[in-house]
Amino acid sequence: MPDLSVIVLSYNTKNTTKNCLEKLHDSLDSSNLLSEIIIVDNDSKDGSVEMLKKILQKSTAKITYKALFNKKNTGFAKGNNQGLKIANGKNILFLNSDVLIENIDWDGLIEYINQNPDIGALTVKVKLSDGNIDPASHRGFPTVWNSFTYYSNLEKIFGRVPQLNKIFGGYHLKNLNLETVHEIDSPSGAFYLTSIDLMNKLNGFDDKTFFLYGEDLDLSYRMKQLGFKILYYPKFSVLHLKSISGLKKNDSKIKNEAKGHFYSAMKKFYEKHYKNKYPKIIRSIVYYFIDLKRKSS
Repeated sequence: MPDLSVIVLSYNTKNTTKNCLEKLHDSLDSSNLLSEIIIVDNDSKDGSVEMLKKILQKSTAKITYKALFNKKNTGFAKGNNQGLKIANGKNILFLNSDVLIENIDWDGLIEYINQNPDIGALTVKVKLSDGNIDPASHRGFPTVWNSFTYYSNLEKIFGRVPQLNKIFGGYHLKNLNLETVHEIDSPSGAFYLTSIDLMNKLNGFDDKTFFLYGEDLDLSYRMKQLGFKILYYPKFSVLHLKSISGLKKNDSKIKNEAKGHFYSAMKKFYEKHYKNKYPKIIRSIVYYFIDLKRKSS
């Protein structure tokens, strides 16, 4: 059994995906782990398929490659679940194709998570190109209050004020020190390390509800319900180029589709986890502001 299976979803990001896989390979090759890299392509039309077929030939005794080539875009949740079904590793890393590995001691990281079975998932410091942390990788759950303080800009106003940041900065856990190891509610799917046993127990991502966006929060929420911890581990870091194939894509059609999935995922998460916790009037208010935010974005 491999120590680690890395699942990378590919969708019309040929050069970025190639760069991601090359850096990942070099990094894993410097470790003592047995690993496999599983690529799931969601019907790319930019030459990614031909590039990936060449990548498959790079398998070694230490690092093996597998690939699935879909005939349509199955979405983030289902695509990753497809990779999960053919994964053999004890540990599973979901890695975005626009994430570049920087400094990770894989042996130490895998040993750490194996020795702490109460950890359901772990993420490293996920940095953006400007050097700041990707806020989506260090999140609180989108409760009504957390969402209100974020979208009303109260988090921005009070997020750096001691004593107030815990009250108004819950959406991105502004009260926590980004240089220390600590628990969070959820990382993003950009770098999401967990175990195959737990993923099988949870039946993977909820691909019946979520197509794109929200599936990582939902997975973390379900892990927490089982009593597992989710850890932010900033001793190692990766670079996230961010939304190469989503909200920041230059193609207006793809960008609009991604935006639709983004705001739809907010409603779906609320319906699944918060609907019965709040009065119907709260639900109406929440949906009103989600629709308002979508129109103004």
